Amino acid sequence: MADFQQRDPLSPAFWDERFERRFTPWDHGGVPQALRDFAATSAPLVTLIPGCGSAYELAFLARRGWNATAIDFSPAAVAQGRQAAGAHAARVVEADFFAWQPAVPLQLIYERAFLCAMPRAMWPRVAARWAQLLAPGALLAGYFFFDDAPKGPPFGISRAQLDELLRADFDCIVDDAVSDSIPVFAGKERWMVWRRR
Repeated sequence: MADFQQRDPLSPAFWDERFERRFTPWDHGGVPQALRDFAATSAPLVTLIPGCGSAYELAFLARRGWNATAIDFSPAAVAQGRQAAGAHAARVVEADFFAWQPAVPLQLIYERAFLCAMPRAMWPRVAARWAQLLAPGALLAGYFFFDDAPKGPPFGISRAQLDELLRADFDCIVDDAVSDSIPVFAGKERWMVWRRR
């Protein structure tokens, strides 16, 4: 395990240090299969990718005509995301998820290692912000990490906790096993789609 100076995952400096030192065990290195399958069966959606990191998914969706925006509050992550996004680099934006505002109404928020990057005390704020950003009928889709290890990130959640977090505003419409997890998430994540009530 690398020795890091930054210990607070709520600080951009925490993530900057890890990206700058290339310690990113949560990085899939590409676009996971469930998102590929989802995009193949969906019309293009106005999409937000919060905590985008390397932003592989942004380029993938943009090439297919989706109006996608990727945000991260870590300057180092944004720099890496812009590099990975290539021609779509302008869609990778340095921004705070809790303050960022969409130019047009969102139809999808893509979740990939964002909730589990947040300390558990922050989860109600994240869920409230998801609900605030999505109109009824819009979707929250992505990967949810289930684990009970006390330390993180990643901070795992239980299914009961996730239901409690989202049930006031969302209905779960897809809950599938994941076949191509990277080691840090292997056997502990599900592809899920939640529809905003």
